[in-house]
Order: sequence, then C-alpha cells, then structure tokens
Amino acid sequence: MTNYTNLDLNIEGHVATLTLNNPPAHTWTADSLAALKQLVTDLNDNDSVYVLVIHGDGEKFFSAGADLNTFANGDKGNAISMAIAFGEAFEALSNYRGVSIAAINGYAMGGGLECALACDIRIAESHAVMALPEAGVGLLPCAGGTQNLPWLVGEGWAKRMILCGERVDADTALRIGLVEEVVEKGQGLAVATELAQKVAKQSPVAVTLSKQLVQSSRYTPPAYNLINEREAFVKLFDTADQTEGVNAFLEKRKPTWQNK
Repeated sequence: MTNYTNLDLNIEGHVATLTLNNPPAHTWTADSLAALKQLVTDLNDNDSVYVLVIHGDGEKFFSAGADLNTFANGDKGNAISMAIAFGEAFEALSNYRGVSIAAINGYAMGGGLECALACDIRIAESHAVMALPEAGVGLLPCAGGTQNLPWLVGEGWAKRMILCGERVDADTALRIGLVEEVVEKGQGLAVATELAQKVAKQSPVAVTLSKQLVQSSRYTPPAYNLINEREAFVKLFDTADQTEGVNAFLEKRKPTWQNK
C-alpha cells in the first residue's frame, strides 16, 4: 500500500478509513496535503471502495489545521504554495467519487475544519470544538472555508465564526447545521463506519451521479439541474449496476455492485 505522509489508510471491504496522524494536533503540511490529494486520486481509481471515513488519531484533535510556524517568516511565496496545496487537496476531497464522512473526534480548527467541510457528512463527538480562527492571526480561511461554511450554516453564523472568531461546541454545531449528528466521546468512528456500511449497500454509480447533482445545486439553477437530473437518470440505464439493482430487487436478493 502507498505510504501517504501523516495519513494512515485502512481499507476493509468497500470502506476506506483515513486516520490523520501528525501528532500532537494533526496539523497539515505541504507534504500531507499533497498526500491527501494523491490518496483521493488513488481511491477514485479503486472501483471496490465506495466510502471514505476520516478521523484524527487519539481523542483530542481531529486536526488543528496549518502549523502557524509555516507562516511566521512572512514569506509570500510560501503562502502561495500552501494556499494552492490546501485548495487542491480539499477540492479533491470534495470531488471524491464516493461518499466522504468526517468523524470529528476533538478540535477541528482552521484547515482542520475546512477538511471536514469538504466532506459530504460530518459527525461530531460530544467534546468536539470547531472554529475558523484565521482572522485572529491576520489570515483568512483559504481552503474553502468562506464558501463551504455559509452553504451549511447560513451567512450569519458563517460571519460569527469567521469574522468574530467564535468557536462552536458540538451541540451548537448540530443546531446550526454544521454537523449532521452528535455522538458520545469515543463513538465517532464507530458511528461513521456504521453509516459508511449503509452507503456501501447503495449503487456506487447512482451515488456518484446523485452526489454530483446535489453539489451542483450550489451554483447551477434548478431549471438546468432538473434537466441534468433526468439525463443522469437515463444515463444509469447504460450501467451494469442499474440492471443488477432492478433484477436483484425483483428476485428478492441483495445486489452485487460492480461500480460500472
């Protein structure tokens, strides 16, 4: 298996589990961001994997984002390189062919929260704390935070978190729509894996097309997307999974997906 810097990958069946592992706070580096981009590319090429679950090693941090020592010398060239690395990594994650689930098992700060925002679904453990505190150190979120956060929580709460530097706990995150579920401490990975198993029962081809349609609703008017929706439905009839899914239902058996 490929060695991905500061990222531990385990694949069981149709589910890939990614553990962020750069102690003590699982901060992102240029190398680990490049590794994440490559990892997602590799998973996209693996037809047997349908779901990606991401969590931080241990029980204190999901990820604290970027190490501020990276920006301490004020090198603008370095800032450009890191901004590009963050953007490419998390955009790759957002565009992952399958379903991505973030199990937020502690602090998710700055680029750590932006990683979770790039996932399709977020589950937070009860002790988790989330924030985009970049403005407090003279920076701003540059890995999708200013775009993905308001889509989930609305402009008001996005401004509170970004402009006011407000941290939110797990219960608040659930109330404002930042996460979809809150679970007990230590249960995030198990619950995320259980949800991943539900995804694995779905047609991966249908899931991919459905995800693309849902995400495109952010920037494509419904008048166009409704047409795209019907076209994608018809496109499924060119796939082996459509034939398998319908026949399996009629024959009262579990389908065997080929992701084709």
